[in-house]
Amino acid sequence: MKPPVLSFDLGGTKILAALVLNSRVEFRDYSLTHAEEGPQAVIEYIFKAIDRVLKESGLDITQLHSISIASAGAINTKNGIVTLSPNLPGWQNIPLAEKIQKKYPVSVFLLNDANAAAIAEHRYGAGRGTRHMIYITVSTGIGGGIIINNKIYEGASGGAGEIGHMSLDAKGPKCNCGNTGCMETLASGTALAKEAKRRIKGGEESLLSGMVKGKIEKITGKEIGEAAEKGDVVAIASINRIAGYLGVGLVSLVNIFNPEMIVIGGSVAKLGERLLSPARQIVRERAYPLHASAVKIVPAQLGDDAGIIGAAVYAMQQKPFKPPTAL
Repeated sequence: MKPPVLSFDLGGTKILAALVLNSRVEFRDYSLTHAEEGPQAVIEYIFKAIDRVLKESGLDITQLHSISIASAGAINTKNGIVTLSPNLPGWQNIPLAEKIQKKYPVSVFLLNDANAAAIAEHRYGAGRGTRHMIYITVSTGIGGGIIINNKIYEGASGGAGEIGHMSLDAKGPKCNCGNTGCMETLASGTALAKEAKRRIKGGEESLLSGMVKGKIEKITGKEIGEAAEKGDVVAIASINRIAGYLGVGLVSLVNIFNPEMIVIGGSVAKLGERLLSPARQIVRERAYPLHASAVKIVPAQLGDDAGIIGAAVYAMQQKPFKPPTAL
């Protein structure tokens, strides 16, 4: 039996670590990222998580296949560098894999978190059996991963799959990436909450006001989903708006990549058919008929474990990592 991978899902608010063997996840460890403390502090928290998982599992570091990290942001997978991560302040050109490998004598791999989730859903989740698949995570932001001929498409520098930064409206809202009208500004959970707040502040009546006791700024996708189930007009209209933009983005992906399947994950995807059904309809109406007839648009299956499972699968497919001697 192959040794396990110690996998991480590194985000702006939490660090999830676990041992992964195939799709089996054991010895989960949750901790806060404390991203506001800066890169070195976060790396120290990663070290502590490694030590806790090893202690709980009774394994020595030499018994691992590798350490593999799925991180938000633009990742240089070849050299193990976080080049930029908006959710991790100060993370610019951080050689994360090298820093970890200096402390632990094991191969270390690093990849984008949405790419990791795409790999997991393709191998063990909703995309099993497909050759050409696209994964999209719709949460606070939007990320993605592209599977072509059963392999993750990484692009020239490992940064492919930034679906959230596909521009849908040249005159749209300003995005954190510096562009305008990105899919992330129009179809994410953040966009959903902004739309509901805009409508309420504009005078539209909604159950949402009572649900947050008048504190409109506290409205999230969770409350919007609950209100929509009760027939709330503002909640339903807000969901339909972001579903429309999601559908427009999917049309481009369907026409360009002609995938067999698009898998939608992330917290906003928990809205289910309220989100997916309008998006599918737009694909049917606007995409090339040949392409639209070939694609299935389905919810993800692996939930919060997708990132750590995908990171482990990715690591098992790689040669031993050797960090660059100079950056």
